Amino acid sequence: MIEINFDSLDDIQPHEHFMREALRQAEIARSVNEVPVGAVIVRDGRVIGAAHNQREQLRDPTAHAEMLAITQAAESIGDWRLEKCVLYVTLEPCPMCAGAIVQARIPMVVFGASDPKAGAVHSVYQLLSDARLNHRCEIISGVLEQPCSTILTEFFQAQRAMGKK
Repeated sequence: MIEINFDSLDDIQPHEHFMREALRQAEIARSVNEVPVGAVIVRDGRVIGAAHNQREQLRDPTAHAEMLAITQAAESIGDWRLEKCVLYVTLEPCPMCAGAIVQARIPMVVFGASDPKAGAVHSVYQLLSDARLNHRCEIISGVLEQPCSTILTEFFQAQRAMGKK
């Protein structure tokens, strides 16, 4: 298990604190009509990567919040190995993002809402705990699950009402 110094967070639960940061990123995504998923990567109690989905803006199918945050974090520390980091993401990672998490050697993933259609942590696949891979992650699920789920539900309800997606 990875240890992080959360002393500066007072009485707030550290996982909830950083998940709220990920939710802020999800709100940014929603404000620009992107699927509202946000991610932050933390090292030594400090955010070193923060992103939201940008597939529509960048016209890039790989521009998921996790992928962008991983790129930022690697650039921030000057190494592709994110071995002392924790990824916080509002939605259970998909297979592409789970693959990137394994490749980046991120030891802990904390997510809010499960994804019963495409989740690659618990729901559909279990890539982050697959013993056949060279790296496995500690996983914490359900952190601020309700707000993480609600932002997605509201977004897709609005999209359906407008005849999209």
